[in-house]
Amino acid sequence: MENDLSSFDPDIAERLRALRQAHATTLDALAQRSGVSRAMISRIERGEANPTAQLLARLCHALGTTLSRFFAEEAPKETPLRRAGGQHVWRDPETGYVRRAVSPEATGSPVDIVDVAFPPGGRVVFEPQLFEPRAFEPRAFESGTTQHLWMLDGRMTMTAGDETYDLHSGDCLFMRLSETIVFSNPHEHPARYAIILHRGHPQTSKGRA
Repeated sequence: MENDLSSFDPDIAERLRALRQAHATTLDALAQRSGVSRAMISRIERGEANPTAQLLARLCHALGTTLSRFFAEEAPKETPLRRAGGQHVWRDPETGYVRRAVSPEATGSPVDIVDVAFPPGGRVVFEPQLFEPRAFEPRAFESGTTQHLWMLDGRMTMTAGDETYDLHSGDCLFMRLSETIVFSNPHEHPARYAIILHRGHPQTSKGRA
């Protein structure tokens, strides 16, 4: 539902079920690949449970997509402009963080932009997934997907792989989705940042693949 800050989004059930069926994947197979129980996936698809951001990210990754792609419309009209009123807004029911899908859909761009408001005390952990991506070709999740986090306001403590960073307003952090990423706001005030996600394979740097 567009611009609805309710934590419950009934479209999630329909989208998850449609995505799973498009891949001809059973509930049991998705449970095995994602590490999410079959019972929980079934409850989500029936609209009886609202997944957290971490859980939904695991399901998306196991189905060869990202959260940004998951929240995209099924058949969006190609346009270079996405008005603020047409940007999908979703609140994580566990932490209360709010994500707004900013970038226009169906442009062919490999870049997605998300605006995030992160509350004080919030913490979300995204673990890298270990499923075999070629099982979903040609729509496989690309292991080279990367993202930049650009702090717009407040502070965040970010862990990417083995490194932890204290980010202030204006700072920008590059991350690979193939490593464990922890979003944390241990401070007293809310934080706001933009995620610029690129679905591709960056050039290697300093020996890193």
